[in-house]
Amino acid sequence: MLESYEPTILYEDNHLLVVLKAQNLASCPDDSGDENLLDLLKAYLRVKYEKPGNVFLGLVHRLDRPTGGVMVFAKTSKAASRLAAQMKSGDFEKRYLAVLVGAPHEKQGRLTHWLKKNPVNNTVYLSTQGTDGAKLAVLDYRILEEKGGLAFAEIELHTGRSHQIRVQMAGISHPVFGDMRYGGEKAQKGKLALFAYSLSFSHPVTKERMRFVAEPPQEAPWKAFELDPVIVPA
Repeated sequence: MLESYEPTILYEDNHLLVVLKAQNLASCPDDSGDENLLDLLKAYLRVKYEKPGNVFLGLVHRLDRPTGGVMVFAKTSKAASRLAAQMKSGDFEKRYLAVLVGAPHEKQGRLTHWLKKNPVNNTVYLSTQGTDGAKLAVLDYRILEEKGGLAFAEIELHTGRSHQIRVQMAGISHPVFGDMRYGGEKAQKGKLALFAYSLSFSHPVTKERMRFVAEPPQEAPWKAFELDPVIVPA
């Protein structure tokens, strides 16, 4: 599949490649050895531009394997370093849509936790400040609609921890729909209803502010909710 892969491209220039990652596709190579988006995009660029040998493509950020949505890759090392600097400074804005099981009592708010990852089983746990290896995790959420025991939410990440949204929402007893790892049976069976719908950053060369948006798949449980008011064109 590597040489025949046709990505869903949202934007491309000499410095950037913005694409839509499919659900259940790894963002980059991992211990599983499974097909991954980074290698697929390198193969795509190799064929498109008839480049022999290795193709540079910088991984700027990741999405969990079961999470679909917008990702940006850097086509030059300069672009990669400048985007990485934006992530550290907070200029790199990531917003997600999620379907939660039940709605929090507070319809919008900020969640602050300390998370610790167990690399052996690739699972993240709620921890406490001062615990060795624990990292601060902060997000803002806003409930947009409630229906049938589910809640449609917009989430903005302020930190980029592994499995962050899934662990934090499960931590307040409102797991993401379909998240059997962190929500158990309460999460309800189905595809993980978490989608990176909006990505904003400044172009690493022109400094122009850029925003890219995409809609989650029109299937259950997403199709039960009204997407148009929140999916504002870029």
